[in-house]
Amino acid sequence: MRIDLATVSDAPRISKLILGLSEPFFVSPSREGAKPFLAAIGETAVQGYISASNFEYFVAETHSQLAGVVALRDNGHLFHLFVAESFQGRGLGTKLWELIKAGAIQSGNPGKFTVNSSLNARPFYKKFGFVENGPVVQKHGIAFQPMQLSQSHNGA
Repeated sequence: MRIDLATVSDAPRISKLILGLSEPFFVSPSREGAKPFLAAIGETAVQGYISASNFEYFVAETHSQLAGVVALRDNGHLFHLFVAESFQGRGLGTKLWELIKAGAIQSGNPGKFTVNSSLNARPFYKKFGFVENGPVVQKHGIAFQPMQLSQSHNGA
């Protein structure tokens, strides 16, 4: 398994991976009202994020297959963390989180992170110490749970 900085050429694969894992986000099975969300995970949007100076993106791949992606915005907001279904349950999500977190702390983050978790991913984030930060939000046809993490540099 290789983990590398993402490039704009990775955007189509990243977009496809996220879209394929997005079903639990939608408030309505018809995806009513979700156009802004779908646009935000489209290839063009992902290319823009990868190119932007306030985002850091990594891709994990094995045998040229995209296994996962992680992205941090503004050195503190976990923007994307997705692992392909066939790679889930093997620790890749944890590895990607630890990689992006360590880089953020090295770049001056004091150990404060936020994430807008899909409702089914809340237990994943809770195991890293994230706590719910307000009520579930329904916006742009999707539902998510704002969460935050505050910890010291030593991981306590």
